[in-house]
Amino acid sequence: MDIECRLFNEQWSLRYYFVEINNKRCKCLICNEEISVLKEYNLKRHYITKHSGTYEKFQGDLRKKKLEELTKSCINEQRQMNDFLNQNASAIKASFRASQIIAEEGRPFTDGEFVKRVCLAIVEEICPSKIQDCINVSLSASTVTRRIEDIGSDIKKQLEESVSKFKHFSIAIDDSEDICHTAQLLIYIRGVNITFDVTEELIALKSLKDRATGENIFLSVSEVINDFGLNWNLLSAVTTDGAKNMTGSEIGFMGKLCHYLRQKNIEKPMQFHCIIHQQSLCGKFLNANLVMDVVISTINFIRKNGLNHRQFQTFLQTIEAEYGDVLYHTEVRWMSRGNVLNRFFDLRYEIAIFMNDKLKPVFELSDPGWLWSLAFLTDICVHLNTLNKKLQGRDLLINDLLYNVKSFETKLELFKNQFIQKNFSHFPCCHNLSKSMSGYNFPTDTHVKNIVILQKAFVARFIDFKSYSKIIHLFQNPFEIDINNVDDDLQLEVLDLQANDIMKSLFKTENLIQFYAKLSEFDYSKLKDFARKIISIFGSTYICEQTFSKMKYIKSKYRTRLTDLHLENFLQIGSSHFTPNITNLSSSKQSQSSH
Repeated sequence: MDIECRLFNEQWSLRYYFVEINNKRCKCLICNEEISVLKEYNLKRHYITKHSGTYEKFQGDLRKKKLEELTKSCINEQRQMNDFLNQNASAIKASFRASQIIAEEGRPFTDGEFVKRVCLAIVEEICPSKIQDCINVSLSASTVTRRIEDIGSDIKKQLEESVSKFKHFSIAIDDSEDICHTAQLLIYIRGVNITFDVTEELIALKSLKDRATGENIFLSVSEVINDFGLNWNLLSAVTTDGAKNMTGSEIGFMGKLCHYLRQKNIEKPMQFHCIIHQQSLCGKFLNANLVMDVVISTINFIRKNGLNHRQFQTFLQTIEAEYGDVLYHTEVRWMSRGNVLNRFFDLRYEIAIFMNDKLKPVFELSDPGWLWSLAFLTDICVHLNTLNKKLQGRDLLINDLLYNVKSFETKLELFKNQFIQKNFSHFPCCHNLSKSMSGYNFPTDTHVKNIVILQKAFVARFIDFKSYSKIIHLFQNPFEIDINNVDDDLQLEVLDLQANDIMKSLFKTENLIQFYAKLSEFDYSKLKDFARKIISIFGSTYICEQTFSKMKYIKSKYRTRLTDLHLENFLQIGSSHFTPNITNLSSSKQSQSSH
């Protein structure tokens, strides 16, 4: 076209009533027909054969005036068409955004219709002129389903792009049954790229239709790793819930994984048992049955019968008690025991009065020895709950988790020494009881023994974390590490770093990720790669447990027919840090204003 000089000539507009479109085509202002080849002959032939009989009579100023009218009419039509297309685009975007919120909140697909009715009612009252725009937003159940599928696919594409840049990654896996008794395996990935950007995402939800054996779990995980094109050499660590099907050295998942990597001559990854789960198991070493049996049976008597429960709540309201009810105990919840005991201890007088009125006296509530055990167990469980909360959360580094555990072990030694001196500074329930029972001595030997039992449990647990304490210490503070405790390939770079006063001052002001990101890639390449490896480690499966809680809400007894694909979409959208590209998603969709 350039060679033949097919350029639009402005004089053609007046001669033949044509205008240029997008520098490639021209359009007839009279009939809106387009000519793709910009040659005067084509325009002239079109005008003579179709319009000359009607428009040739317009000459001079009259022809110019007619051209202006036709041009203005064309512009108005184009503007109307653009407005219509923009309204459609906005309606589609609104549909996607509403569907995204529905997925993030785990609501049913049919809630889209409910949302639309609410929006229509609001717009009708506030801005009636925009009611048609609201009607054009499609939020039928089938549309919301497709929108959520598209958003899930977009997030997965972004994840695929992100994982392709990982220099190191780790996985956290856990399995749990849904309402349909299908074993659902959650696989979370945490990776670090060259610029120390950390990505922590749900990479897949795999449904184990058969038994949740180590073999089936390994096949599911390896399928996901291979589908995403991840390099097994970059796998730093694996964190599990510690179950036999996960940790078994022969037929467990880790056994199968290590065997597979040995065949490929790849170094096996670090293995961790969820630090929160281990901390929870430590609490079970306390001899709590003497207290918990009485507490649980009393609470069950109050709450299992509707009449008793109402009367107890009314009684607490009448006397203006601090709390309005007792709590149920749930074994599977990490902090349940501490919360239940704390509430029970605070309401012990009210509970005793109520149970006596019901002719079901709890004699232990008047037994000083049992009350001391209740106070001690309540206080120590509160401390365990505080530790548990510190270990929870996303994006936590492994050194922070291990620091909190070591700190608690130090606190246990302090508690033991203070108990010997009958100092209850950090045990408010025991302190409270000591005031009201001044005539009864605190059973020091019994509860010091309980502290010692808890200390031994903490020493026995966390072996996997403590076995890597040297490299964790190196990562946490490379300036204070003994160089003899550093691997040979890192020693020279660590010595260079320890002699660098600028980096030493930077270490005091930046967090660890920012600090390692600012190290020179030329001078500290091995140390930075080591840091990426440690940053990628999951210290717990908390994120899996959190997602399972959401799964129980989404796939409930009211939504048993929810497919595994849609369940994965819900969980991925609800937990992802990625923002779906709704503009791109909506550009390829058509508006369905009838829904």
